[in-house]
Order: sequence, then C-alpha cells, then structure tokens
Amino acid sequence: MILALPVLPGVSASGMGLRLSQKFVFLLFLSGLVTLCFGALFFLPDSVRLKRIFLSKTEVQPSTVGSGSENDVKEHLKRPVKEQEHSRAMVSAKADRLKSVNRKPAVTQAVEATEERLVGGKAQEELTVSRSESASVRSVDTFTYNKFKSCLIKNPLGSDSGKAADPKTNERREKVKEMMKFSWDNYKRYAWGKNELRPLTKNGHIGNMFGKGASIIDSLDTLYIMGLMDEYNDAKEWVQTSLDLNSNGEASLFEVNIRYVGGLLSAYYLTGEELFKNKVLELGEKLLPAFNTPTGIPRGVINLGSGTSWSWGWASAGSSILAEFGTLHLEFVHLTELSNSPIYTEKVMNIRKLLNKIEKPHGLYPNFLSPVSGNWVQHHVSIGGLGDSFYEYLIKSYLMSDKKDEDAKKMYYGALEAIEANLVQKSPGGLTYMAEWRGGILDHKMGHLACFSGGMIGIGADDGAPEKRQHYLDLAAEITHTCHESYTPTKLGPEAFRFDGGAEATATRLSDRYYILRPEVIESYMYMWRLTHDPKYREWGWEAVEALEQHCKVESGFSGIRDVYTTMVSHDNMQQSFFLSETLKYLYLLFSDDDLLSLEDWVFNTEAHPLPIIRKNCLQDQGSPQDNTASE
Repeated sequence: MILALPVLPGVSASGMGLRLSQKFVFLLFLSGLVTLCFGALFFLPDSVRLKRIFLSKTEVQPSTVGSGSENDVKEHLKRPVKEQEHSRAMVSAKADRLKSVNRKPAVTQAVEATEERLVGGKAQEELTVSRSESASVRSVDTFTYNKFKSCLIKNPLGSDSGKAADPKTNERREKVKEMMKFSWDNYKRYAWGKNELRPLTKNGHIGNMFGKGASIIDSLDTLYIMGLMDEYNDAKEWVQTSLDLNSNGEASLFEVNIRYVGGLLSAYYLTGEELFKNKVLELGEKLLPAFNTPTGIPRGVINLGSGTSWSWGWASAGSSILAEFGTLHLEFVHLTELSNSPIYTEKVMNIRKLLNKIEKPHGLYPNFLSPVSGNWVQHHVSIGGLGDSFYEYLIKSYLMSDKKDEDAKKMYYGALEAIEANLVQKSPGGLTYMAEWRGGILDHKMGHLACFSGGMIGIGADDGAPEKRQHYLDLAAEITHTCHESYTPTKLGPEAFRFDGGAEATATRLSDRYYILRPEVIESYMYMWRLTHDPKYREWGWEAVEALEQHCKVESGFSGIRDVYTTMVSHDNMQQSFFLSETLKYLYLLFSDDDLLSLEDWVFNTEAHPLPIIRKNCLQDQGSPQDNTASE
C-alpha cells in the first residue's frame, strides 16, 4: 500500500530540499564569521582590553602608559618592574628602530607619528616575552630595607645624632628643637588631625591640599631626626589609625605628592617601618588617574576617592603648572623602587620626553602647559612661584640617581644656561637676582620662593663644566646674599621684592610684604654652609631664629605676619605645615654636624623630606659602598 504524503500548495519535494541546502550554507558562513571575530580578539593590535576577558590574570599584559582606565593602571601595577623592562626589550625590530628616536632626529613621518603616540601615552607596541624569560625576570628580588641601608655611606643620624662639636652651635641647635616641640605640642593640643594649626584662635585648619593631617605627615622625619620620640610615636599611631586615603574632595596633586608621599617615603627610609611603606604605595596608586590626559601631563587637582581629576580654575586655559607636574620625579622614582612596578617612573619620564620634544623660547620653560595639546599656553617664566621646583628636581634627579641620569643633567644645565642668559640680573647696588620673564619683557621682581635657587645652584656646582665650578658657587653665594638683604628690618623677608624704581630687594607693594614662615632663604643658608663652611651662614640662620621668636611666636604656636617692615606685627593666624617640615628642619641641620642626613646619601624633596640616593649597583650586588659606616 502506498501512502500519499500531503503536499502543501506551492511547495514541492524538490523545493524543500533546496531550502535545507541554503540553511546549511548560511550556518557554515555564520560559524566562519564567529570564528573570525573570536580570533580578532587575540590577533588585532588594539584588542588588549578585550583579551583580559579571556586570558588568565597571571599572564603578562601589555599596558598603555600615560593614559588609560583605572583598571589599566591596576593591571600594570601588578607587573614586576624587571619583567616590564625586559618585555620592552623584546619588542619587534620595528620597535627597536623607534627606540633610537629619543637620541636622534626622526627620519620618517611614520617614526615621528609613532613617537608622538608614545609621548602622549595613547599607544604602545604589543610586547611578547618567552615563558623562560618571564620566569627568570620574576625571580629577581624586590626591595628590602636592610639591603638599602647597607648601601648608605653614613648613618642617617650621624655619628652622634649630628651633635655639633662647638657648644655655642649646639645650644642654637637645641633652641630650634625647643621651637619644634613648642609648635608640635600646640598643634596636638588644638588642631590634632587637621592640616594646620591656627594659633591665635586655637583651632585647626583643613584647606584643600588633602583630607587631613598634613602637619602630622610633614613632621614625621623632623621629629625623628631631632630625637623627639614620644612625639614621633604619636604621629606614627595617627598614621596607622586615622590616615584616610579615600578622601572625597579637592586635593592638589602637587601638595599631596611633596607633603604626603614625600613625608611617608622619608619616614619609611629613616625608620624601616612597613606601615609607612604600605601607606605610601596605597597613596601612590591613587594619584595615577591624574595622568589620564591626551598627553600624559597630569592635571593639577584630583579626587582621591573617585579618581577624577581636573585643572585648577585659575590656571590659564585649563593648563597644568610647570612647578606641579615637574615636581613629581623624585617621589615617583622611589615609588617604583618600593613597589617594583615601573608605572610611576614611566609617568614622569613621559613628562620629560614631552618637554624635550617641544620648542622652548630662548631655552626657557614657560610656567603653563596644556595637558591636552602639549603646547605652552603663555610665555611667563619664573624661577619663583609656578616654576621653581621643576628646576630643583632636575639637578636632584641627577644626584639621586647616583649621577647616572644623564638626561636630567643635560636638562638642568641647559636650563641654567638659559636662566643666566635671560633672567639673572645685577641691580644698581650690586645685588644679583633672578628676574621674571613675560614674553620677552623682564619683570625685575624676585619672589621669596626663588630664594631656594642659591642652594640649588650650589649643590649642582660640582657636576657642570669643570671651568664653571667656581662660577656656579659664586653665583649661588651672590643670590643667597641678595635674599639675606631682603630680610630687613625685622630680619624676616617679604613674599616678593623688587629692583626697579630705586628699590633694592624691597617689597614696594603692600600685597607683597607678608611672611608666612617660609623656608627658602634658610634652605639656601643650610646648603651654602655645608658647601663652604663659611660661618656667616650660621650667623644669618641665627638671625632668623631670633626674628621668628620675636615676631612670629605667639601664645599657642608660631604665626606668619602681614608686614615685615613694621615691628608692630599683625599675625595671620596660621602655623604652616611647611614650617615644621622645612623651616625648622633646615635650621636644625644648619646647626648640626654635616653627617646628619649627609648629602653623600640623601637629597631633599621640595618639602625638605630626605630621600636616599639610589645606588643601583650596590642594591643589585647586595654590597655596600666603600668606607660604609651606615651600620655602625
């Protein structure tokens, strides 16, 4: 019996067979497309982030330097420093050719375009490392405190805690220690946990540099080197129990770096307390989102809680400030040392690459730079505010590298040559000063902040051209002398002083007459004493001590004054954090023996926090420098 199958109208058996073959072809095409897309995740050069979905967390991941998401940063931090350095060495032949661009002019448009992307932090070559090479790099030891300490030439605290042999000098040193204890005790009594003390109203001040506790972090190393151990332990306990690194609010990248990162780093290097190391590494990671700009030049303000960053509202055209983005190098290099992650050094080296690439008017570095375009915003040059510590960090980066950072050396002496040619002036009365430069027109004004430059030029005198050594020492002495001359009649100096209209190192505007306990002049006294041992520097320092006692000391601390030209002083009701960190520390060192925080072992960041010279050969060989007495 034959069954008759029903046939739908318009559809034959042969027609149904054709549709099945079409479906098969379609499915075959679809599966090929899926396979192609899946493969693209692994083989296209811009698929790094998508790869993370599929790859194990333990595999080496290439990472963008200079910009990227917070997750990119965290992934990068997990990678050991040596592994990343080695992986860069394994880039393809094309990348090897690009590596030479830093030292030679670009020869093709393609090379120039690639270098621009690297400088801006928007692209990086895919890196490949063999398993055996990765394994060997991972076995390299990370930073250990005892190894570091063995590489110091001298004991950080000196042979006798830096006590001077001369009884008179030692008495003066003890007086400075007494001033520190008085300042600290009143801060603790009336403003504990706040950023700074208001000594007249006996309360605390927060400000916008960070959440809280600036005076505590800034004082850690000062208390320690002065032997004020009860006070130091109180400060350490506060760091352990109360330092909040997730503050949701406006914070200055610059101030957080020099005060908090610098203060915690120096506290760790002086004491070996792991607490400080852990805190500073946690804080360092929170600063990285500020670099997420088209150029890798960080913005000036950051919310440490959310990671968002922006430029100062007062900064010209949303620009970043030379003295802010140029004053990160010392601390960030040490963050790399302690974390074993290169991302910190890469961030600051990216800044240096961009500065080397762009044109500089007359060899000078203007104060405002766009973090978007990487171009100067206006041609205002100053060795004082807005520019100052950029130059300081160039020579100190060279010294801190154990004189290995030739790029920093070249940049520093090149900048100094331009400064001498364009800014250094001689007044009718014979005073040498640093003028400001505004688009080719000199403004014959020098700020108190610029008075650090005497010490800066002094410590760099030995490493320039040999025939210029004495010239640099003389220039350093002349500038320091000029700044001393501005300290009259109260023996305290104004915020800015002029050399025109018959003025000689005198503040001619009422708005420039204030003194807020600044350290820069005393800083240069300390350096010039150590370099020359000319007794006048200690005498000038003692003049400042007496003036601080007479005019700035109040019942409950020290306060700045509004007019240095009258002995009937009006106080500003602020005991600045840097008074504890810098002014009193530099005075104490001025009246101490040179082996207390010896310049053979330490450089001071711009907040006077001592950071050790990095002796790579010693650290890698686990040896110690010749004539090492640090462990004695």
